[in-house]
Amino acid sequence: MKVVQPIRDQKQLEAVKGYLRGKNKRDFLLFMVGISSALRISDILKLQVNQVWDGKKPKEFIEVNEKKTGKYKRFPITPNLAKSIKEFMKDFPEKKQDDFLFTSRKGTNQPITRQYAASMLNEACDMVGIKERFGTHGMRKTWGFFAFKKGISLDYICIALNHRSVAETKRYLGILQEDLDELYLQVNL
Repeated sequence: MKVVQPIRDQKQLEAVKGYLRGKNKRDFLLFMVGISSALRISDILKLQVNQVWDGKKPKEFIEVNEKKTGKYKRFPITPNLAKSIKEFMKDFPEKKQDDFLFTSRKGTNQPITRQYAASMLNEACDMVGIKERFGTHGMRKTWGFFAFKKGISLDYICIALNHRSVAETKRYLGILQEDLDELYLQVNL
């Protein structure tokens, strides 16, 4: 398995959002769920409409049982994610509550594949000039990386990602010396 990197720059993150929003609403929402939830792609792809939409508006929380760990996970739908869900449901009012959120054009109510998601995400990153390999896991890493950059404790990030140790989380996020240097400069006592 090839190593993927998080998006480390807010401008690049916004560029990917803009590219996907203009290209495909479903793919844009997938990206927004990925960078807002820290879920693995296997859990994102099995999301159903009723897990994010109450029939009239976005739900307050998304609840899943993680496929890899079997653990229950609940997290709030952020304002940016809620806006993305509203836009998506406005464009796809025919979606039923028990439909998969990210349906493929092939077959009836089948989710898109992990391979399609990886290809789509890598293409989006490439189109906005991101050279690092991104893939599906890059969304989860991006969430963790931006949480770290906002000063969230690695202990909490470790718990949110369901890692066994903070050391595992540090390796996973690909924290660079430049990131640590920036932390020292921010403290500036």
